[in-house]
Amino acid sequence: MTAAQAMSHPWIQNLTNVKVPLDILIFRLMKAYMRSSPLRKAALKALSKTLTPDELFYLREQFALLEPKHDRITLENIKTALMKNATDAMKESHIPDFVLSLNALLYRRIDFEEFCAAALSVHQLEEFDHWEQHARCAYELFEKDGNRAIVIEELASELGLGPSIPVHAVLNDWIRHTDGKLSFLGFVKLLHGPSSRASAKEQ
Repeated sequence: MTAAQAMSHPWIQNLTNVKVPLDILIFRLMKAYMRSSPLRKAALKALSKTLTPDELFYLREQFALLEPKHDRITLENIKTALMKNATDAMKESHIPDFVLSLNALLYRRIDFEEFCAAALSVHQLEEFDHWEQHARCAYELFEKDGNRAIVIEELASELGLGPSIPVHAVLNDWIRHTDGKLSFLGFVKLLHGPSSRASAKEQ
């Protein structure tokens, strides 16, 4: 949990003297999101729709710090927010240089709904007791508006699995045999993205 997330906790979020800082984590997550395939973005958007009001509070605070115009943010918003809110830790992390890697945002405008998908942390959500419920509800939404047939090689590429991994053995349970679409297990692996590589090696 980051400092910004701690200050967004339900116990203290109603305190008027508490100001939630800009969180360095959202830039890392947005970078990964912008590099994701349309299929993974659809999966993350489905997951974002299952967030509780308390979980959305943190994201709303972060979105507001980016000072959206007409309820949307651009790369320029991110640069401006960093100039105003950058902490010493951010400066030491070379965040301004890091933002340059978000070039995909140069001609895009992101609304709050997509921001939630881009800035949520799957790894943190799965630490909660209700992660299974989150994931199941998200998969139901994904089934209606996102799931499609995918071949094993495409999914292996999506997850960053190298040629040394026996992909057919590893991914066999991640794709439904009936229609070639992602199973629930495959959906969860897709949410994690390339970081699933370590999990795949263990199986």
